[in-house]
Amino acid sequence: MLSRVYSCAVVGLEGVIVEVEVDYTNGLPAVIIVGLPDAAVQESRERVQTAVKNAGLNFPRHRIVVNLSPAAIRKEGPAYDLPIALGVVILAGYLPQESIEGAMFIGELSLDGIVRHTRGVLPMAAAARANGFKRMFVPEVDAPEAALIPDLEVYPVKSLAHLVGHLSGREPIQPYQPSESFLEPLYTPTDFAEIKGQEHVKRALEVAAAGGHNVLMAGSPGSGKTLLARALPGILPEMSIEESLDVTRIYSVADQLPAGTPLIKQRPFRSPHHTISHAGLVGGGNIPKPGEISLAHRGVLFLDEFPEFGTRVLEVMRQPMEDKVVTISRAKGSLTFSANFQLIAAMNPCPCGYHGSTDKPCTCAPAVVTKYQKRISGPILDRIDIHIEVPRVDYEKLSGDKLGESSETIRKRVQTARDIQHHRFTNLQSPDVLCNADMRIGEVRQFCALQPEGQSLMRAAMSQLNLSARAYHRILKLARTIADLAGSEEIQSPHLAEALQYRPKLMLG
Repeated sequence: MLSRVYSCAVVGLEGVIVEVEVDYTNGLPAVIIVGLPDAAVQESRERVQTAVKNAGLNFPRHRIVVNLSPAAIRKEGPAYDLPIALGVVILAGYLPQESIEGAMFIGELSLDGIVRHTRGVLPMAAAARANGFKRMFVPEVDAPEAALIPDLEVYPVKSLAHLVGHLSGREPIQPYQPSESFLEPLYTPTDFAEIKGQEHVKRALEVAAAGGHNVLMAGSPGSGKTLLARALPGILPEMSIEESLDVTRIYSVADQLPAGTPLIKQRPFRSPHHTISHAGLVGGGNIPKPGEISLAHRGVLFLDEFPEFGTRVLEVMRQPMEDKVVTISRAKGSLTFSANFQLIAAMNPCPCGYHGSTDKPCTCAPAVVTKYQKRISGPILDRIDIHIEVPRVDYEKLSGDKLGESSETIRKRVQTARDIQHHRFTNLQSPDVLCNADMRIGEVRQFCALQPEGQSLMRAAMSQLNLSARAYHRILKLARTIADLAGSEEIQSPHLAEALQYRPKLMLG
């Protein structure tokens, strides 16, 4: 008698249906697992045997073969424990095959039969609904995450005995009913009102937030670069439900969902240390996993001490910054992860941090300063729209009682500008263009036309600043954002002039 139980694998960010087939063969008692399993799946033999015994059931004394189909897809992780155990229970005659029709099963088993957390439940639930499954049985702790997918009955399973009791009709499990409690904010970011001085830097960050532009802040140590970057999420527009699900799917696959938070509502803020490897930043591994740039999808990637990052690490960011996705190629195939992030970088002007400062003399030789600044390549700098110098704050501003604009006030202006962009891009065929920074050459030509005075100003800037074609288009996109913040349908000369002020200035005198 052959039993079939349906489960799911995660390939990249997508779920793939896996059919778990269990049957007897002739030979000494043993459990054989085939279908390209990894070590964690092979180890499920011992977990399943002990869990079935501790659930009060007899494990069949036969040579049992478990096939995970399709065999061409590598199976990894302990998520197949529950479906394998269920297949054995059906094979032993404790349950009829009909009891699991139209259902998918996910979960790791402990030795006492308790069903434990499994990563990647959200894409698995999406795959279940897409493939016509009506019911899904998941670990109790993962039920809120699976319930984010509509039109799918999610059953929280505490243990193997609990599941067998439900399927046999003795102890029914009630479908999970989602609550709204997880929609509360995860954290309160630093408020812009608490940051003294730095009005021009705050303005630059407001422009960056309104259009999704990348920023590089340069300044001496202690000038507030990190504090300003950490305040940025507080002025970004709230995520839509589609964006939240998009981000949650990545965190689910990476197994980094915060405890008790099935849906991420706050925009991600990732701040990796400069010792991170290139695989840690863009993703990778034997079985590729999302890296920091994917975990920052729809949010902010903050790189402090920007020149300290390895040259190879920074260079691999060039393609994701343009294409908003990262493709990881292996001999077995290629996987694509979303990487539509906003880069905020911070750096000192030299190794000692005081080059060009009027408060403290720089101790670095000119050649050392040049070498330090050249660690960041021209192509990377060209992909950053806003370059801003962050000066030290004087005593009068630090000790004063006057507060600046609150993050909530700035966020309303940013949201208004984003609404204008959303309305502008609604009729486009491409759903990837969500804000001004996402515009390609065709959209720039359509939405960023200059008046005659603006054309004269741009012609002079192109000549004096020796701008590349990419820089030219980035200035136009930045000017479009500044015009949106001002509520102007056309890009005026002052908007273009402000955009040009954010181009990089030579730090070496």
